[in-house]
Amino acid sequence: MAYRRTPQIQARLDAQRQAILAGAAQLLAEQGYAGCSMAGVAARAGIASGTLYNHFTSKSDLLAELFRTVVTREVEAVRAAAAAESSALDRTTAVIETFAGRALKQPRRAYALLAEPVDPAVDELRLEFRRAFRDVIAAAVEQGVADGELPPQNPTVVAAALVGAIGEALVGPLASGVAEPDAVPTLIEFAHRAVGGTARAHA
Repeated sequence: MAYRRTPQIQARLDAQRQAILAGAAQLLAEQGYAGCSMAGVAARAGIASGTLYNHFTSKSDLLAELFRTVVTREVEAVRAAAAAESSALDRTTAVIETFAGRALKQPRRAYALLAEPVDPAVDELRLEFRRAFRDVIAAAVEQGVADGELPPQNPTVVAAALVGAIGEALVGPLASGVAEPDAVPTLIEFAHRAVGGTARAHA
């Protein structure tokens, strides 16, 4: 007869996994991927290293799940911010304010997510989530073109270019911990011009 976990055991395992990911997220924000050793994560989660390996078979496995968990929250925040606006330019502004603003508030974590050298599995996930951010902007641009707010263009290509440009503009300040005070307004103005809209302050 196959073994079945009781609801109590499953709840305990789920709680352990959440504690592991929470501990890893704390270390990521403080020290980047380099600080997310298996022993360090186990200590931060308050469990034995052997218990950690019951949930994640390797550091690569752990970091991939950590990246997926953290960046999924970032994508959801960006989507929610864009959905709260009506015009294409305001939605684009909301994406940049949310993405860049959250990154600059936690520069060490954001640098790790965007650019820190790491396992190939995380690099593959980076591409996946760059596409997710791209799709949020592309949807706004596509809407703007359909409504006549923006000139005809390829929304996917333009959005991909914006995601790349925004990420590149942020890497330096995130790595140094010193951001230009007008970085976000400048990125917003750049994005408005790139999509063919009128640069203006976000209300």
